[in-house]
Amino acid sequence: MGIVTGNVASAEEEVAGICRDLIRIDTTNPGDHSGPGERAAAEYVAGLLSEVGAEPEVLESHPGRASVVARIPGEDPGRPALLIHGHLDVVPASAGDWSRHPFSGEIADGCVWGRGAVDMKDMDAMMLAVVRQRLREGRKPARDVVLAFPADEEAGGLWGARFLTESHPDLFEGVTEAIGEVGGFSVSLGGQRLYPVQIAEKGIAWMRLLASGTAGHGSMIHGDNAVTEIAEAVARIGRHEWPLELPASARAFLEAAADALGTGFDPRNPASVIDKLGGMAKFVGATVRHTANPTRLDAGYKVNVIPQAATAEVDGRFLPGGEAEYLAEIDRLLGDTVTREFIHHDIAVETTADGSLYDAMSAALLAEDPAGKVMPYCLSAGTDAKWFSKIGIRCFGFSPLRLPAEMDFPGMFHGIDERVPVDGLRFGVRVLDRLLSSC
Repeated sequence: MGIVTGNVASAEEEVAGICRDLIRIDTTNPGDHSGPGERAAAEYVAGLLSEVGAEPEVLESHPGRASVVARIPGEDPGRPALLIHGHLDVVPASAGDWSRHPFSGEIADGCVWGRGAVDMKDMDAMMLAVVRQRLREGRKPARDVVLAFPADEEAGGLWGARFLTESHPDLFEGVTEAIGEVGGFSVSLGGQRLYPVQIAEKGIAWMRLLASGTAGHGSMIHGDNAVTEIAEAVARIGRHEWPLELPASARAFLEAAADALGTGFDPRNPASVIDKLGGMAKFVGATVRHTANPTRLDAGYKVNVIPQAATAEVDGRFLPGGEAEYLAEIDRLLGDTVTREFIHHDIAVETTADGSLYDAMSAALLAEDPAGKVMPYCLSAGTDAKWFSKIGIRCFGFSPLRLPAEMDFPGMFHGIDERVPVDGLRFGVRVLDRLLSSC
């Protein structure tokens, strides 16, 4: 890597520019079709791939909601193919809150700034830069690689990964494994760099709660006030202390972290390690128990009118293998007068930290950072891996970056002043290039 042929930039040289260009294309996803959509970004991606001889397909699930898929032939087409995926949409950003405009893609202070810099136009740029250089140089990956750039991940993937897997499953023929977000980034603990690779992610239960009562005048006595019922149910859920659980993926990370910190790990008290993880505690702290966070309340239209109905919304996340017990406990907390429905409901995903792909990811990271240490972990959020796993693909989170020790990387996700170090992108390009040659 790092070699320039003629006037053509290498992958390491062009990755930051591709990331900048992608950030400048506003793909804000408000959760419906009111945003700008992903079409412009999809055409940009397809153009970069076509320029080096690939044959990308741009597929729309709804006007403006476009995804891109391309298959890159490998040295051994008889082997199962590898999927590498990175979504094109981003969450909203308010420019007034940022020190640099969130859609400027400004390169300053050694970083590329803007919405999507870490979630996840950085990985999109690394995928494109590596594949472009390999195609220019005629270097095939070890096996067929399917590149996917879906729309709509930030709203559950219905118009992106679900559309692709349900309406165009032929695009993933022969694919058995995948890498995507969120993993392979460095975490500095006790003077050591750890590289967590995601092998699991929690399930999603976004719920709308409903309480009904009798409408009436606010001056009168009412025994079935819908606002009271919804408020009490929300309070029960919000204050509930979910019991400690340790999925294998969470335990493996905490044991490795404790070793790096030079402390013992007590599975009865994971907080003794989590509390020392800095920004990484945001990811790991929610992977040792189920969670349910009330996020919205809505009722009534006038102060002196008791409403007939009141609603609330809850962001629920359950651990792998725990969905049934989780929903049963939610129903117990709701009581007899409040009902629930799903706004979005999706599975938890879990695999194991073994196999040739996991070994190849570890080897590629350690070849670029011999002092690093690779371990598995569970993600508290959700990704497009949920949809790809439903068609039988084994999914990992692996978007490699070497980061400054002081950077709060987890805080960048959906945060203000989101940015990614240029050196981190170049590191990721080298790691991905090694992986494509070896996996």
